[in-house]
Amino acid sequence: MKTALITGACINTGVDIVERFLSEGYRVIFTGRKESSVSEALEGYKAKFPEADITGYAINSIDDAGNVDEASVLKLFEFLDSKNFLVDTLVLNAADQGLNMKVFENPISDFMRVLNTNIVWNFVISQEAAKRMMENGGGNIVFVNSNTAYRAIPDRVAYIASKGGQLGMMRALALDLGKYNIRVNAVLPGMIKTDRWEKNPDFYRDVPSRYTPIGDVAVGKDIADAVWYFAALARNTTGAELIVDGGNNIQLYPIIPKD
Repeated sequence: MKTALITGACINTGVDIVERFLSEGYRVIFTGRKESSVSEALEGYKAKFPEADITGYAINSIDDAGNVDEASVLKLFEFLDSKNFLVDTLVLNAADQGLNMKVFENPISDFMRVLNTNIVWNFVISQEAAKRMMENGGGNIVFVNSNTAYRAIPDRVAYIASKGGQLGMMRALALDLGKYNIRVNAVLPGMIKTDRWEKNPDFYRDVPSRYTPIGDVAVGKDIADAVWYFAALARNTTGAELIVDGGNNIQLYPIIPKD
């Protein structure tokens, strides 16, 4: 049975990614930061896919000292090894959003926490997964990145820096791991209709990035489809980016209707 490891999959887009892989007959291991969140999500998945082979795993990216928790990653893969779960696809969806990061107000520890989670922690997971993929004849890694890697938005400096760095890491990994038949690619969402959209209707009604060239904003299933493309269909594609943002990345500024 093909197996996918999907990080950050207790809510929002992560749920759609998990459900796409479950619907395709994959065994899925998904992660979340809290035991309670993982348990709740697992219950929901099992209710919707009663015959599915799915496992939830709680893991934190950062330890109490603010450093990347490498030991927790090693423990995760020891667990997978003990179950003989050979990961074919790694989807790196978990991220520190780095919200409201003020250049002159936030301490450097806040900046480093975001970079550690979105770059260093993801590298450690990729490294451990790739070791096993190499021994198993190949596999693929998909980063869920962001179109803000190219288009900055206010008060997100650490997040944007991390997403730009993550794309560089993706390309380097694609080059270094290609000889082992391991493909590495990235999906770049723009705005997504997550629970934040529903909880803050006034904000999202007027936010400029909702005005896309095609007149619509992505839902989680759109991102899941793009991840699935890289994982299952893009046999000869590595080091590539697929932007899923309704065309926002191509326009200099949004065209906002006057009425």
